[in-house]
Amino acid sequence: MTTAVRTELHPMTPGELTKIVLNKEELFILDVREQSQFDDWKIEGESIEMINIPYFDLLDGVDPALDKIPNGKKVLVVCAKEGSSVYIGEQIAEKGRSNVHYLTGGMKGWSEHLEPVKVGNLQSGGELYQFVRIGKGCLSYMIISNGEAAVVDTLRMADEFEQFANQHQVKIKHTIDTHLHADHISGGRPLAEKTGATYWLPSKDAGEVTFAYEPLVDSKPIEVGNVSIMPVYSPGHTIGSTSLIVDDQYLLSGDILFIESIGRPDLAGLAEDWVGDLRETLYQRYKGLAEDLTVLPAHFGKITELGNGGLVAGKLGDLYRNNPGLNIHNETEFRKVVTENLPPQPNAYQEIRQTNMGKIQPSEDERQEMEIGPNRCAVHDK
Repeated sequence: MTTAVRTELHPMTPGELTKIVLNKEELFILDVREQSQFDDWKIEGESIEMINIPYFDLLDGVDPALDKIPNGKKVLVVCAKEGSSVYIGEQIAEKGRSNVHYLTGGMKGWSEHLEPVKVGNLQSGGELYQFVRIGKGCLSYMIISNGEAAVVDTLRMADEFEQFANQHQVKIKHTIDTHLHADHISGGRPLAEKTGATYWLPSKDAGEVTFAYEPLVDSKPIEVGNVSIMPVYSPGHTIGSTSLIVDDQYLLSGDILFIESIGRPDLAGLAEDWVGDLRETLYQRYKGLAEDLTVLPAHFGKITELGNGGLVAGKLGDLYRNNPGLNIHNETEFRKVVTENLPPQPNAYQEIRQTNMGKIQPSEDERQEMEIGPNRCAVHDK
């Protein structure tokens, strides 16, 4: 008597999916969200194949999907929150397909996963880490030195930064926002309140905030352990945008300069006013900095910008040679490109700005919903 082989559906966490993406492993994704959601924002990876068949088109059976899923490949079913992918994934597994998985937490879980990546050692002693929010395109940083830490452009998941600091046995002394964010909710102030750290924000971006903060001032250094963090006023994305030079090695550029693109100046409705500031920052202020500084932005636009281990970084000199946004030498053409070539504005960006000013207090579910969708802080992302 033979026993039928029972295939099972397996969970895949956002962390496990991140490793697959970073290691460029092959994966076939069946995304069962509505086409409009899929078209707006999806999982990316250099070795990922993907199709979109909405959940409601599979309620009468998964045969339309089976015809398109290659045999022998690892399959991941994805939906918004998890439930639909479990239902469809179980049916695919019951049809005899092996190696079928569902994404735990769905796209909401994917949006919130943080992957810590070591950037390097600091010459004054200590380490610098980048936190890659791979599903959203956001990047945060932790500077560690002599038992202390500073967190830059902290994401909403403040607990994860606190846990990381505890694992490294350091006390968070500073949290710093390079500007008032419009595409994601800052965790800088909540983390500072929880840990007793000082929260820093550029004063020109803080005109409407409802809370106390320490003003981030050009050329006034912030010390963490043995390391000096030097603010560099660099307006353009916002009027207060301030970059940070860490230990004379790294340029944390906020949303002013990315690896393959430049920041957009319109998220406060002032593109025509701020485009001149953006050009001056990119074509004059940054030009005066050392070419061997490693640029570490607050976002990435494309999965191809992720290097070894997921690190998003580039030498300033290389960016001046290769980044299209740094090679528009005619000022009129620059203004045209920056003001006319803008992608759609981030989801709920006005509400996010209001939240980051302390003017509204959304629930945790509302905060999650506000942040759903791709990063749209750059001009040249295509």
